[in-house]
Amino acid sequence: MSTQKGIDIHFEDEEDEPWAVVKVHDYDKDTEKALCLLTEGRWVLHFGYYDEDDDFIELQQPLAQSEVALIPGALQKAMLKVLASEEGIRVPADFLSK
Repeated sequence: MSTQKGIDIHFEDEEDEPWAVVKVHDYDKDTEKALCLLTEGRWVLHFGYYDEDDDFIELQQPLAQSEVALIPGALQKAMLKVLASEEGIRVPADFLSK
């Protein structure tokens, strides 16, 4: 189990596109993985990394409904709440195991 005390779900708004996001950083490998919920129920899996020139590269994959169905319901509800309220929240580290 994670040593984190909680999982942060952030609200972000960039280029007039609001979204709720859960991010995991691997600082040793300079990578970032994220699950994003955008407006209109669009879900995106995000992967970012630094290349050999130290440029940040971002890859995004929209999720099909069959893939969204694999996301725990509690996480979906929490991310919907963040998107609607435009305020981030912290949930307990064991949140996904419930």
